[in-house]
Amino acid sequence: MTKKLYVGNLPFNATADELREMFSAYGRVVSATICTDRETGNSRGFGFVEMAEGSEEAIQALNTAMFGGRPLTVNEAKPREGGRPAGGNRSGYARSY
Repeated sequence: MTKKLYVGNLPFNATADELREMFSAYGRVVSATICTDRETGNSRGFGFVEMAEGSEEAIQALNTAMFGGRPLTVNEAKPREGGRPAGGNRSGYARSY
């Protein structure tokens, strides 16, 4: 079973490939995405990584780890409750801080 992780406080120039590489040290990464603003296409400073294995190890190792001069926030993504996701996030997962 895969687990989806929220990754917050990302540098605005971070890429999905960098996320995939960082998390692959802890297990098999199924997908990595950086959330962008619908209108500008600029990074919103957070993303999601879906892992088939090693998610707990990745959370332990990478939560508060420095990346691009910023301390990351890494935890298990929580499904949004209710109707349509707010803020244009159509992944169905809420940001968690």
